Amino acid sequence: MIRGMTPPPPPGSPRRAPAGAAVLREDVTEAIRTAVFEELAAVGFARMSIEGIARRAGVGKTAVYRRWKSKLSLVLDLLTAFAARGLPAPATGSLYGDVRALLEVAAHALRHPVASQVIPDLLVEAARHPEIADAVRAALLDSQQGVAAAVVRDAVARGELPRDADPDRALDLIIGPLYWRLVVVRSPLPQGYLDDLAAAAVAALTSREGPSPARPPGE
Repeated sequence: MIRGMTPPPPPGSPRRAPAGAAVLREDVTEAIRTAVFEELAAVGFARMSIEGIARRAGVGKTAVYRRWKSKLSLVLDLLTAFAARGLPAPATGSLYGDVRALLEVAAHALRHPVASQVIPDLLVEAARHPEIADAVRAALLDSQQGVAAAVVRDAVARGELPRDADPDRALDLIIGPLYWRLVVVRSPLPQGYLDDLAAAAVAALTSREGPSPARPPGE
């Protein structure tokens, strides 16, 4: 060994942070993440600031900048983390049961007061920031496409759907009306709405013949 040189740690031993390196406390990181969602819901992305996030989280601006270089990178990181979790694919044993379970989970998420404010705002910002558009697509679409594909695959295996059933069409039929009702129109769901919507989606998916094209009067 060369005199004055610190010997390397034995294999498998935990590594120490370099001297002077900042140790990021997980509780502070989580407080900042929570504050971001609350700030987005309160003021929107355009008016959101690092100062406001730090104030809401009860930390200094430095604590935020140690973790993220800007509010854009912060929001992108949160969306990426959300997308990575994904949604669990229902496995009830029937197409109706899977569709109904998926609607229940989606309705719970969309009715959350923070989500109902944040999602529309981010969709507007996605038109201005390609990075947000990609992250929103991954968080809101790609993960749900995977769930829809699993629901369709299981239904095909049970003989409830034809082999050429389209998962994208299934997702449109299942989630589209719910998103319109809760996020765009912002109307409460009447009693039995999810049951009726599930039945309607299943009826549309299991119909092997599409609607007849409309013809001009007189033909």
